[in-house]
Amino acid sequence: MKSKHTSLKTLFALHILLMVYSMSGICSKLASSQHFLSAKFCLYYAAVILLLGLYAIGWQQIIKRLPLTTAFANKAVTVVWGIIWGTVFFRESISIGKITGALFVMIGVILFARADMR
Repeated sequence: MKSKHTSLKTLFALHILLMVYSMSGICSKLASSQHFLSAKFCLYYAAVILLLGLYAIGWQQIIKRLPLTTAFANKAVTVVWGIIWGTVFFRESISIGKITGALFVMIGVILFARADMR
């Protein structure tokens, strides 16, 4: 039972890490609206580098604990985070197509995770 608990903890950590990874896209988009090499531009890109650095270190820790196929399959969840961040930070609309796509991604990730835990 302990390995299943550890695996669930690792999956939760992976999803937090993927949320952090997706935040680098927010910073990139914010930087793109700034003048090149302005203070805000540099600040946003420093945040991108920091977030991607945290992600790289965390990813190495995750793949020590999970099969690589499981970790990569869960990476698709960043699509869902992209929809959420687009709505929250950039007031982008959520269409039926986006919701449908996000549901397909989530169903695929869940099915793969369940099959992998057997």
